Amino acid sequence: MNICSNTVATKSLTKFIAIVGLAAALLLPGTARAEGERLQGERPNIVATTGMVADLVRAVAGDRAEVEALMGEGVDPHLFKPTRSDTVKLLRADAVFISGLHLEGKMTAAFDRLRESGKPVVALGDAVPKERLLSPPEFEGAHDPHIWMDVGIWASTLPAIRDGLARLDPAGAETYARNADAYGAELARLDAYARRVLSAIPGKARVLVTAHDAFNYLGRAYGIEVRGIQGISTESEAGLRIIEELAALLADRGVPAVFPETSVSDRNVRALVEGAGARGHSVTLGGALFSDAMGAPGSYEGTYIGMIDHNVTTIARALGGEAPADGFQGKLALAQR
Repeated sequence: MNICSNTVATKSLTKFIAIVGLAAALLLPGTARAEGERLQGERPNIVATTGMVADLVRAVAGDRAEVEALMGEGVDPHLFKPTRSDTVKLLRADAVFISGLHLEGKMTAAFDRLRESGKPVVALGDAVPKERLLSPPEFEGAHDPHIWMDVGIWASTLPAIRDGLARLDPAGAETYARNADAYGAELARLDAYARRVLSAIPGKARVLVTAHDAFNYLGRAYGIEVRGIQGISTESEAGLRIIEELAALLADRGVPAVFPETSVSDRNVRALVEGAGARGHSVTLGGALFSDAMGAPGSYEGTYIGMIDHNVTTIARALGGEAPADGFQGKLALAQR
């Protein structure tokens, strides 16, 4: 399975970074300042790759930094290629925060180039102890990058964000530490809610079947068997054999629902529903889950907490468990079941 960028794409992107980087140095002298060197009162400019990373960084930064997400609603980070304007944003940023573990596979060369230029690039996956990372055999030594699906693991990256921001803005160190602690406590409450509602799913139905294998950390954390039609990267192809195997599993276990994802085509999920129906077992679409991207900006589901709340509430209700329709904080707009 290939989760990284292909050779042509990475070489092209590396060359483009080099060209634009030279132009930035010549035309935008304020963008090449050393770490911590800013005008008085100027806030650090942070670029984060995914919405999940940006939301976590914002929670720690508060109003002391400008934080912008490179990838928007419904964007698949496995396939994302930065535009010229995206590249300029990366070059102008005081620091870049990424999920890492090859999630942003086609940008790997760009991040390496930024590091070589002296730009701080903080990979949250690097902050997770190796023993807590999943390493599927088909990954050939790499790790499953979808660490935000385990709320406890995602919370464990807060110190890396706190410290990364403090290096940029030492005067804000106490604020960053206080914000990280407060948000960590909120995530602990979310984790407890997820554990409670997912534990209510009946035993035989504790199978989460989704468009691609993005939920293995959720499954391990909350005791649910997880099966994806595609592999961990959306670059993999779903074969007829896999769909037939999953259709048989759904029929044998009496699993009532399968789940499309907002950032992945639902074509294979609908084929699976038809396959189960051909075996005499009726399966419904349990509601689209947020996997590699959050909901619309400005919405509750457009935050990390809202994303996870939506997912665990939707899963629990569709698979026969009990969860309030309006979710963890009474704010859900999308939980319909």
